[in-house]
Amino acid sequence: MTVTPISDDSTLSLVSPTIPAKLPQQDAPVKLGILASGSGSNFEAIAQAIADGQLNAKIQVLIYNNPGIKAAARAERWNVPAFLLNHRDFKRRQDLDAKIVQTLREYDVEWVILAGWMRIITPGFIDAFPNRIINIHPSLLPSFKGVRAVEQALAAGVKITGCTVHLVVPEVDSGPILIQAAVPVLPDDTPETLHARIQVQEYKIMVEAIRVATALPNALAARQHQVEVSSEPHR
Repeated sequence: MTVTPISDDSTLSLVSPTIPAKLPQQDAPVKLGILASGSGSNFEAIAQAIADGQLNAKIQVLIYNNPGIKAAARAERWNVPAFLLNHRDFKRRQDLDAKIVQTLREYDVEWVILAGWMRIITPGFIDAFPNRIINIHPSLLPSFKGVRAVEQALAAGVKITGCTVHLVVPEVDSGPILIQAAVPVLPDDTPETLHARIQVQEYKIMVEAIRVATALPNALAARQHQVEVSSEPHR
């Protein structure tokens, strides 16, 4: 089973930083919990990387919030437990996140991957997995945060955009950056064509970001502390 390739010209794309091929060895596969709201193509890229031996990890569970989405079918094909938590069934965002945290803990998850999770998560969720929640966003952060990032980039007339994998903090799309890929904007691009080319890079850098984050968690925690200190108001 492989991720369906998207026809594109990726030769002009730039990924930074370059992740070392050799990282500290892990005694056991890292236990991942993945959250998705749509097609699950990033989920499948991660599953394929694990199957190919590129990532020493195991997907413990997929949690999804929209009934009938493709992500759930992909999880079934990969023999990964899939758990529906429909956000419409919860009165408060905090109640949904509390149930998500409970489910992740029941599946013994160590790292949480937001792979197309279209919900803002609460501080309580973040505190449950400090410095262990990874998100992917279709822009070169800090530019074009929030929803419809591809459309934002086109409206701004930028010539280069891309995607970013970062650690999650309470402020949306503002956590420490792990890796980015730059993608050129072509003159005849539409949101669909540009997003398709960005996704090609998403599949690559998400796997690489998980590799480095799970291999070097102490370094990332220190980096996160530096971010928090630098953001404190001067007295």
